[in-house]
Amino acid sequence: MLNDVVGQEQAITLLKQAVTSQKIAPAYLFVGIPGIGKSITAQGFAELLLNCSFTKSSLESHPDLIWVEPTYTERGNLITVSQASAQDLKKKAAPKIRIEQIRQITQFLSRQPLKSDRLFVIIEDAHLMSEAPANALLKTLEEPGNGTVILIAPSTDYLLSTIVSRCQSIRFTPLSQQNLQLVLEKADYSQILDNPSLVAMAQGSPGTAISAWQQLQAISPDLHQKLLQIPQNNLEALMMAKTITQELELPTQLWLVDYLQHHYWQQNQNSELASKWEKTRQYLLSYVQPRLVWECLLTAIVSF
Repeated sequence: MLNDVVGQEQAITLLKQAVTSQKIAPAYLFVGIPGIGKSITAQGFAELLLNCSFTKSSLESHPDLIWVEPTYTERGNLITVSQASAQDLKKKAAPKIRIEQIRQITQFLSRQPLKSDRLFVIIEDAHLMSEAPANALLKTLEEPGNGTVILIAPSTDYLLSTIVSRCQSIRFTPLSQQNLQLVLEKADYSQILDNPSLVAMAQGSPGTAISAWQQLQAISPDLHQKLLQIPQNNLEALMMAKTITQELELPTQLWLVDYLQHHYWQQNQNSELASKWEKTRQYLLSYVQPRLVWECLLTAIVSF
C-alpha cells in the first residue's frame, strides 16, 4: 500500500526508515491539504506495522486497529459523515471528534494486542476536536502504551501546540501536475483533466479534484452553462436563484460558490466581485434563507 502512494516520496521514506531502524514513534502527525495521500499512507503504514493487508471490511474488524472519524450525534448515537449521507440525514452542525471517541481510544490502548505486536490508532481530521477531547487525547499521547497513534490534519495550526509537540510531524505536499494526472488516470477520473477550472481549483490534490467533479455532476448541464455567465437582468438573476435552491442541496451550493468565485476571478480578477462570493458563502454557512442569499448575490452582480 505504501508503494502505491504517488508524489509523497519524502514522507514514505521517513516512515520506511522508522520501520527498518525499529524506531517507531508513539505518535505521528500527518500534515497537508486534503486529498493528497495522507489517509492511504496511514493505512499503508498500519499494514506494514501490523503485518497484514487491509480491505475496507478488515479495516473495521481488525482487533488491533481503530480508525476514528468526525461524527454527528443522532438519537444518542455517534454516526460518521458517510453514515449520515447513506441515511440521507441533513445536519446543520459540523461533524467533530468527540470526547466519547477519545475515551474509546484510551480504553483501546490500555489493553494488549491480540494479533500483532502493537496497537494502531488513526484519527482522521484530528483538527475537528474541541478543547475537552483535545486535552483528553493529550493525556493518552503521554502514555500510549504499546501503541502507535496517527493524527491526520491539514495544518499544525488547528491543533493544540502540546499535542503537536508530542507527535513526529510528517509533511505531505501538493502533487505536481504530472503526478496529479497519474493519480486521476489510475482512479478512472481522467475526464477531470478536460476541465481546467477543476484542475486549477484542486491545487495539486487529486482528492479535491475528484470531490469537485462529483459535486459538478449534481448540477444539470443547462444550469451549469447559465451559471458561467453573469445574468443579463434582474429577472434572469431571480430565476437562476430559484433554480439553484430548487435543484441543489446546501453542500453543493457551498461548493458552487467556490467554483464560481474561481471561475469569475479567472475571467476578470475583480476583487469586489470576489468579495461578494465570499459573503455569499458566509451567509449560507450562517443558515440565512438560501434563495434570498442567491437572489441578493445574482441581482447585485448583474451590473458587473
